[in-house]
Amino acid sequence: MTSTQAEIEVSYDVSNDFFRLWLDEAMHYTSGSYLTGDETLEQAQIQKAEILADYAEVTPESFVLDIGCGWGSNLEFLATRRGVKRARGITLSTEQCEWIHQRGVPGVEAVVCDYAKHEPEEPYDALISIEMIDHLCSPDQATKGMAVELYRAYFQKTASWVKPGACFGFQAILRNRVPRSRKDLEDLAFTADVIFPGGLNPRLEELVQAVNPYWEVLELRTQRTSYGKTTAEWLRRMRLHEAAIRETFGDPIFDDYDRYLSTCVRAFERHWSSDVQMKLRKID
Repeated sequence: MTSTQAEIEVSYDVSNDFFRLWLDEAMHYTSGSYLTGDETLEQAQIQKAEILADYAEVTPESFVLDIGCGWGSNLEFLATRRGVKRARGITLSTEQCEWIHQRGVPGVEAVVCDYAKHEPEEPYDALISIEMIDHLCSPDQATKGMAVELYRAYFQKTASWVKPGACFGFQAILRNRVPRSRKDLEDLAFTADVIFPGGLNPRLEELVQAVNPYWEVLELRTQRTSYGKTTAEWLRRMRLHEAAIRETFGDPIFDDYDRYLSTCVRAFERHWSSDVQMKLRKID
């Protein structure tokens, strides 16, 4: 991981109770999939999980790894809605890992671990990763032309963990256009430096380059508008709790997250950012 454990904990360990105020009931902190545009946030998150489980060709007998598993929302989906008997997640956030342990979902386990150091005791049948790859390449490394190299090392490593022909349900935030106004550039820099230090969203063409020669892209869909709707709903829900957040967590937390989420809404609306889902199959 390029992002250190300390940087990951800046992003995700503010407080589980804080995130519970504005995420969906299962605590998905990634884009939902709005297929009609009329879904609730909860429905869109379930649809996202369904798409990625289908891409990974998950069955109840699959041994599944969720790379960057967050608060375990996708792990819980796999266990409770897909009947998966063994689902493991890895994360660098101690708060998130403890949350998963507290849930105690049968068949689900979580480990605090850098993906680059993970060595499974047996091969996995399927992989899922949802918006974790933005922690692999720093802005400085991208400027030095290292992005594809770092992403390719990730896809090489993940391919070594799975059985022949295994599939990978993969989702990533994308960076597209660069805004032209100073205010917009400052807001994006704030989001990167304060909310998600050490990380950078990949470009789509970098990912398509990097999967080779380890994975074949079988399907690819982008969902820019879905992430716009997701972040807009997060912002709406957070603002409903403004007084409680300011009292409990302090003014800077509310102000920082209000700025961050407002910037996200604008970024997806104006095509600075997007989101991609891919079905990958291991090349044997």
